[in-house]
Amino acid sequence: MPDIPPWIDERIDRNINNKLTQEHVVETMVEADRPFFSVRQIQARIKPDVGKATVRNRLNELQEIDVVATETYPESITLYYINHPESDWPLSPDGKEALSSDTSLDRLSTRSFLTMQDTAGIRTLVLAGFQWTLVLFAFGGILTIAGIGFGDIDSSFALWDTAIDLFLVCLLVLVVERTVRWLRFKYGPFDVFPTS
Repeated sequence: MPDIPPWIDERIDRNINNKLTQEHVVETMVEADRPFFSVRQIQARIKPDVGKATVRNRLNELQEIDVVATETYPESITLYYINHPESDWPLSPDGKEALSSDTSLDRLSTRSFLTMQDTAGIRTLVLAGFQWTLVLFAFGGILTIAGIGFGDIDSSFALWDTAIDLFLVCLLVLVVERTVRWLRFKYGPFDVFPTS
C-alpha cells in the first residue's frame, strides 16, 4: 500500500472496529492512477464483500474532515477525489507541478533530440518551424507586392528560399521522428547513445 500523505494521516480516524476503515479508502484512492472515483469504482477496488452504503459512509466521513471532496453531475453521478490543499481540484500537487514547471520544449535536450526520444518536444519544434515557414512566406509576399528590396538582393525571394529550406528541414525531422518511433514500436526500445 502507498504512504498516506501526512496531512491526511493526522486527520483520519483509526477506528479498527469498522468493516472498512477510512485509512483503507484513502490508500485505495492514493494508489490508483486516476484522480476521481464513483462509489462503485472504490467499492470494486477495495473488496467485493463491502457494500456501497459502507463505502459511501466512509467517503462522507472523509468529506467531513476535508480529506475528500466531491463533484456532482447530472443524473445523480457523484465523483469523489482527494482534496489536496496545495492545488485546485482534482489535480494532485505532483500533477500541478508537472504541468506548470516545464513545457515540452523546456524538457527537450540535445540528447533527446538526437535520439528522437522526446516526441512531444520534437513535434513542438517541428510545428514552430512550420509556423515560421508561413510567416516567412507571408512576409516575402508582402515585400514582393510592395516592391521593396534591399540593395542588389531581392529580399522577398531570399525570404521564400529560407521558408522553403526551413519547411524541408522540418519535414525531414518529422519523417525521421516518425520512422524512429515506428522502429521502436516494432523492434522495442533501443538507445543509440549510452546513458551517463
